[in-house]
Amino acid sequence: MNFLLILKMIAAVLTIATGLLALIKPSAVPGFTGLSYKGPRGISEIRSIFGGLFIALGAAPFFLGETAYQMLGIAYLAIAVVRLFSILFDKSKEQSNLISLGIEVVLGIILIF
Repeated sequence: MNFLLILKMIAAVLTIATGLLALIKPSAVPGFTGLSYKGPRGISEIRSIFGGLFIALGAAPFFLGETAYQMLGIAYLAIAVVRLFSILFDKSKEQSNLISLGIEVVLGIILIF
């Protein structure tokens, strides 16, 4: 197993871990996203979108192979591009937003190669 594949697998596992955290403990999500929810409907969105979607995106490469790793990388880079736009346009230069941007760029690059 080569080093790049190991990094891709770690990126996928981190994606799954993010989803599991949102699924199991949605109260943790506002702390690392800045999003808040009001009531059970909001919790449902946190569990389904940040939980279910991230779990599925992270797990897909283990079942579908290289193309799914690349798709996950494209997803991270798309998130990063939109986040950068928001940082500039919305003047949202909080440290956590910049850290998220960096993580998304690094994971995206690892995953597409």
